[in-house]
Amino acid sequence: MTIVLGAIADDFTGATDLANNLVRGGMRCLQVIGVPQQEIDLTDIDAVVVALKSRSCPVGEAVADSLAALEWLRQQGARQLFFKYCSTFDSTDQGNIGPVTDALLEALGAHQTVMVPAFPINGRTVYQGHLFVGDRLLNDSGMQHHPLTPMKDADLVRVLSRQTPHPVGLANRAILAKGSEATSAHLLSLAEHGMRHVICDSLDEQDLDVLADATVLMPLVTGGSGLGQALPAQYRAQGWLERITEPGRLSPASGGALVLSGSCSRATLAQVADFLAKYPDGGFALDPLSLSEGDKQWEQALAFALERLSSNAPVLIYASADPERVKAAQAELGVERAGHLVEEALSQLAVTLVNEGVGRLLVAGGETSGAVVSALGITTLRIGEQIDPGVPWTQAPLAVREAPLSLALKSGNFGGVDFFTRAFEVLA
Repeated sequence: MTIVLGAIADDFTGATDLANNLVRGGMRCLQVIGVPQQEIDLTDIDAVVVALKSRSCPVGEAVADSLAALEWLRQQGARQLFFKYCSTFDSTDQGNIGPVTDALLEALGAHQTVMVPAFPINGRTVYQGHLFVGDRLLNDSGMQHHPLTPMKDADLVRVLSRQTPHPVGLANRAILAKGSEATSAHLLSLAEHGMRHVICDSLDEQDLDVLADATVLMPLVTGGSGLGQALPAQYRAQGWLERITEPGRLSPASGGALVLSGSCSRATLAQVADFLAKYPDGGFALDPLSLSEGDKQWEQALAFALERLSSNAPVLIYASADPERVKAAQAELGVERAGHLVEEALSQLAVTLVNEGVGRLLVAGGETSGAVVSALGITTLRIGEQIDPGVPWTQAPLAVREAPLSLALKSGNFGGVDFFTRAFEVLA
């Protein structure tokens, strides 16, 4: 079976975000967790997204994992490759976006790619190479406080230039406004001048359509999930993809409902507050400092969740906290240990509670989602319908359940303020 698009995502929620938009564009999509070690049935699949945990790991590890994913996707016959990273360009001066992109280009024998992080429907836009979150520049959006990849510069040409030895160009809005042919000609001109990476402005869906048309024949494209929604129409125009009804159809959902939140983004903090306002007794807060002292707080959280689930009440277990509390915990425990304690606690709660009957699970935060999916032993996710832009329901087969586990993996910054409650209404 030959797939049309093979994507490599640098975190779990980012993978689901892209897969969601591919489904919305009319592609049947499977997300795989890591590079598959066994044969996977791709009979009715048009796109595969390989979810890695390579956003904030050491550069060498990120490159090696990405190249392994590329090789597997090429073996599946993917016509085009897509390197997916966050719409807020989460990275450091060492990488990993630049080094991974360079390695993928070299492996493909390609000379240029585009960088299209914009996701306009979620408020991520790029103008004159500067990334905006809503009406704020990236470095004033809250992302400057990210504990792993603080984004303190909104100029993506400058940001990427610190990550790669190759020249970085720009395709600005004035070029895109002239259409796909002019954009293609501009990209070719930049390539002739050695511009290997091209940051692309994008203010709306029309800009993404232009870029999809201009880049559909590129071996590799990179960016956020916004471009992913625009590409399927171009694949149909090329004759690579048929029109498909209900590409996101899933089995009926069943089982208890649980929210696990490890993200400390502004959006997630607002979602936690909204849930607690509606269900004052529905949430249990985890604290890294308490978790470091032993199993007592984890056991309390488990007992709380089991009691709530036994009465079919909504349950939220969260380690989400404001930046000052996060910094205090990191100062005492270290950044890595503080994060590991939270991820381990939430992932083990997920395993235990799924075994106890949870069948509908929502996880907030990319690192947390990765830990939960790994702990549950999930290797594939069938992508369903969208809850909010960038976040679909998915389903995974598990040995402990007759029916598939319904799972939503939410990037920290995504979702409306009522996401934690409305998501289950959408699934129902």
